[in-house]
Amino acid sequence: MRHFAYLSAPETDALFETPPEPFHRDSGRDLLSVALGATLYMPATRPSLTADITKQAAAGVTSVVVCLEDSIADDEVAEGEANLVATLRDLHEQPQTEPPLLFVRVRRAAQIPALVARLGPAATVLDGFVMPKFTAASGTEYLHAIDDADRLAGTTLLAMPVIESGAVLYAETRVDELTRLRALLHRDRRRILAVRLGATDLCALYGLRRSPDLSIYDVKVVSSLISDVVNVLGRADGSGFTVTGPVWEYYGVERIFKPQLRASPFAEHNERELRGRLVGRAIDGLIREVSLDRANGLTGKTAIHPSHVAVVHALSVVTSEEHRDASDVLRADRAGGVLASGHRNKMNEIGPHTAWARRTMLRARAFGVAAEDVSFVDLLAASLPR
Repeated sequence: MRHFAYLSAPETDALFETPPEPFHRDSGRDLLSVALGATLYMPATRPSLTADITKQAAAGVTSVVVCLEDSIADDEVAEGEANLVATLRDLHEQPQTEPPLLFVRVRRAAQIPALVARLGPAATVLDGFVMPKFTAASGTEYLHAIDDADRLAGTTLLAMPVIESGAVLYAETRVDELTRLRALLHRDRRRILAVRLGATDLCALYGLRRSPDLSIYDVKVVSSLISDVVNVLGRADGSGFTVTGPVWEYYGVERIFKPQLRASPFAEHNERELRGRLVGRAIDGLIREVSLDRANGLTGKTAIHPSHVAVVHALSVVTSEEHRDASDVLRADRAGGVLASGHRNKMNEIGPHTAWARRTMLRARAFGVAAEDVSFVDLLAASLPR
């Protein structure tokens, strides 16, 4: 797989100073967790699930979660399981088609080995499982279930726990719960690809739902948890995990407040019509939230609509200026001190900016480095259908 693989060679040459690297399941957890990008969730009951996965992969989706949990009704679980098994068998029998990274979100731990047993040889198509409502109490059962599935499949399946329980949200239990979660995840670090945040379930604990005019960071009871999750589980000292951004729920709604996208960048790149489309579908709110995700230590995002994927990926490309700054920091021939930015517009402090520089270079491998005069607007214009 490779991000932006749908672009032609001339388009790639024009847009990228350094194009994205190819990656695959064995690329290593650090690169793979960043390369997840926008992870598209699909209900397991979709009647055309095989075709939909194949179609979205061709359109640039690199990671998919087939959901057996909240996206389907309680009485549809058996139907969803059967459809999922049939879909993965179909994909296994189509070796000429490269599927995206594939994960299954289950309802309970026992489903994990049961599904792998039903898949038989087709389990090799599956990359891992998403474990919902993951807590220090329930997590051990989930991880043991994946151990059992490994033995059945003869492989190592990856895991993505979802932080979305009251135990971690409520103030009186948060610190203890996060501390216990960190210990549990470290014991199985080799298989933890990323930690996901279940913002919808977290909001539900207080009867809340953010509007398309607001970001999750405006919902203070949840944004304070995001800060604490990154604090405990997202450290840059080698002990942390990739923490992904929560879902953006909207894809075409009326709005109350003014749009959040400046007009001038789109005018400068002759893309006024593109801005109108983004604003009309409340995608400007998604753009703002993705920017806030990165500022708060989150990487990638849960997506529930294909139109969100191109936005997240375009915003994930490293700018030429970011890449030059990161390269300068990492190439510094001394410990500590300050360097003037090559663009003469900021300071690059070697000690404090080294961890940022390493993360930036990892993102550059996954999403590429934009050409000097190429902006997010150009990348999005090339990725979205007209």
